[in-house]
Amino acid sequence: MNQSKSVAIYARVSTDKQKVEMQLAELREYVQRANWKIYREFIDNGYSGKNTARPALGEMMAEARRRKFDLVLVWKLDRLSRSLKDLITTLDELGHLGIDFISYDNKIDTSSSTGKLVFQVIGAVAEFERNIISERVKAGLRNAKRNGKRLGRPPVSPRIIEKARQMRVEGLSYRQIGKKLGISEGMVRKGLKNKE
Repeated sequence: MNQSKSVAIYARVSTDKQKVEMQLAELREYVQRANWKIYREFIDNGYSGKNTARPALGEMMAEARRRKFDLVLVWKLDRLSRSLKDLITTLDELGHLGIDFISYDNKIDTSSSTGKLVFQVIGAVAEFERNIISERVKAGLRNAKRNGKRLGRPPVSPRIIEKARQMRVEGLSYRQIGKKLGISEGMVRKGLKNKE
């Protein structure tokens, strides 16, 4: 067992009447038994597991992206999220960051061989979901094109392009032209390039 693991404990309760201390007491004991050290405890009081915009969860993930700890420890999976999709996304990100995850009550430990398999399955599910979303978006775009809908920005009228060309001859920058005509600098450049 790695003696020097730095552990982020995450705990959450949905209502002010519930107490987070029971979760924390068991998790602290677990860390002590493993001879690890607690990096920090991230606690969200009064937040639903369906809500991903939780302050302590956001802070923990920001610290994870900076590789401030080696492992995230929660009492139960549903403390991290009640949504399977959000749980998979969070665990997938932790896996990509090289951060292990333990759910104490569910006996899930991604630092073990079985846990690594669980992480790989979670990663595969996350990738599968991303691919499905991508396929739906592409199908929607194809359908829109079939129905005659124009995709992307509307073209700039020839009259505007002609004005832009005259302004360019007068020495105005692309940015200045865009401001005067109410279009982006990129559209000015593209319009004049196409005109040439």
